[in-house]
Amino acid sequence: MIQAKRALLSALGEALRQVAPDAPASLTPVFEAPKQAAHGDLAVTAAMQLAKPLKKNPRELAGALVAALQAQPAVQQWVSAIEIAGPGFINLRLKPEAKQAVVADILADGERFGWQPATGKKVLVEFVSANPTGPLHVGHGRQGALGDALCNLFETQGQQVTREFYYNDAGVQISTLALSTQARLKGLKPGDADWPEAAYNGDYIADIAEDFKAKKTVKADDRAFTASGDVDDLDGIRQFAVAYLRHEQDLDLKAFDVRFDNYYLESSLYASGRVEAAVQKLKDAGKTFEEGGALWLRSTDYGDDKDRVMRKSDGGYTYFVPDVAYHIAKWERGFEQCVNIQGSDHHGTIARVRAGLQAAGVGIPQGWPDYVLHKMVTVMKNGEEVKISKRAGSYVTLRDLIEWTSKDAVRFFLISRKADTEFTFDVDLALKQNDENPVFYVQYAHARIQSVRQQYADKGGDLAAVPQADLSRLTADTELALLGKLAEFPEMLTGAANGLAPHDVAFYLRDLAGAFHSYYAAERFLVDDVELGRARIALLTATAQVLRSGLAVLGVSAPDKM
Repeated sequence: MIQAKRALLSALGEALRQVAPDAPASLTPVFEAPKQAAHGDLAVTAAMQLAKPLKKNPRELAGALVAALQAQPAVQQWVSAIEIAGPGFINLRLKPEAKQAVVADILADGERFGWQPATGKKVLVEFVSANPTGPLHVGHGRQGALGDALCNLFETQGQQVTREFYYNDAGVQISTLALSTQARLKGLKPGDADWPEAAYNGDYIADIAEDFKAKKTVKADDRAFTASGDVDDLDGIRQFAVAYLRHEQDLDLKAFDVRFDNYYLESSLYASGRVEAAVQKLKDAGKTFEEGGALWLRSTDYGDDKDRVMRKSDGGYTYFVPDVAYHIAKWERGFEQCVNIQGSDHHGTIARVRAGLQAAGVGIPQGWPDYVLHKMVTVMKNGEEVKISKRAGSYVTLRDLIEWTSKDAVRFFLISRKADTEFTFDVDLALKQNDENPVFYVQYAHARIQSVRQQYADKGGDLAAVPQADLSRLTADTELALLGKLAEFPEMLTGAANGLAPHDVAFYLRDLAGAFHSYYAAERFLVDDVELGRARIALLTATAQVLRSGLAVLGVSAPDKM
């Protein structure tokens, strides 16, 4: 179907040139999915789009377009019928061989089916980016699932992807972390009269203090530190606590199967002079002004609702200033596209960061970088909302969620809704082994196929000969529906990557699993007709491959047995 669709798009383009040589240049040949499967396999809406600019009746245009299409060799080869519907829709029904061809494509390409050639485009995705002040919570988990899946999607499109984790090791929160740990070292605990009011109360603070007192060495992916054991060594306590919690984050991320290529410290932006350099660029561009003892950015020049303070009257910079410096560094590192995955509470920073980047005059295009903002996750267990973790003190941790369910369940569930929608993670649902549980439903489809393949081999079927199957035998309605769904995979990947929408992959996998389960219920696979049996095993093999590939994009396993 992929080869057929490519040829048919070319045919549609030629037909449009014949029928409407004066059509707007913005009109490009494109197929849409019919609103109802019964209407056909491909839909064309060009006649309705052309009607107004050409001042013609859309159904008359559709008739002329159909006549031009029918004269195209590709249409004669791949299309069984063309129909005009409604105000000017054109629906195409494909011949079975157009759909059957996708099986051979999948078996030939294997895990690279749907992947695009290398483009050389460099993309940076920044996600999780949690300051090391406590365990990772479920919001960080949603970022981890979204970010990693989006990186995988970009890689399917031939792009060079860098995964980056940005954090602060020297701000107010880190100072609070050090003071909290020092208070524990002095024998204080939450609730004591001398316990610092702003201190972190989780049990993990006591764990840090205990290991610091024991003079342990902690190692994270990007730092290591040995404790002095001295309760008065506040800077040592700070460095040890940061390394300790970075190590804890690494353990959480490893359990979640998320990796990073680079770690970037906010403090390095100050130490390297990048913050001051960014501020100077904005001054030199005439985009700042002094008022009330503060330095302001003229962000309203770039669509912000008001000008923003850059440097407060006390001399400290507001938090968006290092963000501007950080993104200039990203641009100078050669990243054509940058995506930031953050909580929806960061919405207010987008306009001011983009304004600062435009004002700096370093060549960054408008609308850069991209943002994916996610909403909160509510956790339900035993029918009740879970709000706290003993270890963290005030929230459910990512590790809690993985331990209660599984890495696969957490990954799939956190990607199964659009990022900008609130999500309820139902622990009980994630443990169910039935069709209600979406990750089980998809994984079970793969395991079921592997079971049939094994039975086929046990009965003497030659799996090595499956790629040579006569695919023309695949004509049942459920087979054609499954073939059509398989053929959607490459375009789905491209659309999900372009739309920054990894949830599209989860939606697709559920639909593909549904098409398979319907096929499984309707047909037999271990049949006496050798050629029919081989063709059906070929279709199942291709389906298993696409299920594996789609799950891999989400970072979810495809078990052979369940």
